[in-house]
Amino acid sequence: MLEIHRHASHPDLVKRLKRASGHLRHVVEMIESGRPCAETAVQLQAVERAITAAKRTLIHDHIDHCLGRGDDQDIADLRALAKLL
Repeated sequence: MLEIHRHASHPDLVKRLKRASGHLRHVVEMIESGRPCAETAVQLQAVERAITAAKRTLIHDHIDHCLGRGDDQDIADLRALAKLL
């Protein structure tokens, strides 16, 4: 059975990602309705920044709370995470 893995930051991350999801749906509507590309690009950049911030928070939280054993697995995890930042 898979162990549930939660941190204090996860509820806030879920809220942020749901908000970003709503904004992304709005961007799709903007494209479908023919809104100007510049306006659409600004909104799309906002979505991208929100997702990037959420990813960074998740990774930093993982580093702070899940790593620290100092073993080879921690080093492998850090290398994998560094590619995502």
